[in-house]
Amino acid sequence: MVNTLNELSQLKSSGFGQPWPRHGLNLLYWFAKDYIYFSNGDIVSKYRPRNGDFGFHKYYNRIEDDDDHIVPLQSLPYYEVGNLNAPGADKLPNYVRANYSQNKPDRNKDRIIVRQDEYGNFNRVYVTEHNDPKRFDSSRTYRVSQGLLLIISNMSRDQYLEKTVNTREDRARVTLQSRNVNETVPDNNSWCTIL
Repeated sequence: MVNTLNELSQLKSSGFGQPWPRHGLNLLYWFAKDYIYFSNGDIVSKYRPRNGDFGFHKYYNRIEDDDDHIVPLQSLPYYEVGNLNAPGADKLPNYVRANYSQNKPDRNKDRIIVRQDEYGNFNRVYVTEHNDPKRFDSSRTYRVSQGLLLIISNMSRDQYLEKTVNTREDRARVTLQSRNVNETVPDNNSWCTIL
């Protein structure tokens, strides 16, 4: 069973996107702030993930370790985003890609997985991370509630990171990086490839 993150404090204690400079927290901020909006109780995508924008691609929900799927089996399609090596990922904001380097594979391990309903809305949003180049870690996979996505979407990125980055030292690094984000050029190689 996948635990649900409802509050910023739960996101922080989950360790998703930690330690800095992993990209998961910034990826989730971008997703909540710029990729989706809320309408009549639905999570609505501004784009079509099947088109591959921002590196979105189909997630096949294959069996991971212990013959278990990290997200529930459904007939509805799943999509994932966050592989900075995926075609289209170069369109993600600089602050998401800023610390991407082929020499630091842990900086490209965080993902968001969404389940799209028959109307094209997202009825489930998950965050996860790779535990090796091909498999996700089921113990580090969480459902993100609509309420938490709404909280994130109403915050500035600095406020959000202040509440979710675990250590004072990392918060200082994130603040410094966010001031210099336009000066950082990402490296386009990664240990995680599209299969």
